Amino acid sequence: MTFYLDVFNNEIVGYDVRDSMHGNGILNHREALNNMLNNKIKRGYKDLETIVHTDQGSVYSSVSFNNIFNSYKITRSMSRAGTPTDNPVIESKNGWIKKEMYIDFDINNYNTVQEFIDDIVYDNNYFRPSYALKYKTPIEYKTQLGFK
Repeated sequence: MTFYLDVFNNEIVGYDVRDSMHGNGILNHREALNNMLNNKIKRGYKDLETIVHTDQGSVYSSVSFNNIFNSYKITRSMSRAGTPTDNPVIESKNGWIKKEMYIDFDINNYNTVQEFIDDIVYDNNYFRPSYALKYKTPIEYKTQLGFK
């Protein structure tokens, strides 16, 4: 699983899940990034600068991954090597998602893992209120502030 999170409202704005015997590969990360960039365009923010913060994994430093950024106003930010505390927002979200998979969702009710993850992301964005967002969901919070 790879997730891109808008730290303004904790909305998952890009994600991908796929089978891999060796962890997430470049296809997984590129698809999640493309998903995020397409959402950025749909929301009318293509020309606004975006900061993408990642760890220092080989995928994020690959030429193939970095070529995606050429058409967008994106500033790259990377964690220091071996310091997951540089990226606490997504580390926390990943922990929450993994925990909720077992508590609130029954994978046996889904035909594919993709449907399962789609449901978890939808639940996060539309039904999961947050204290930091004044007990609003990510979508409610940004909509009430006039954002797309």
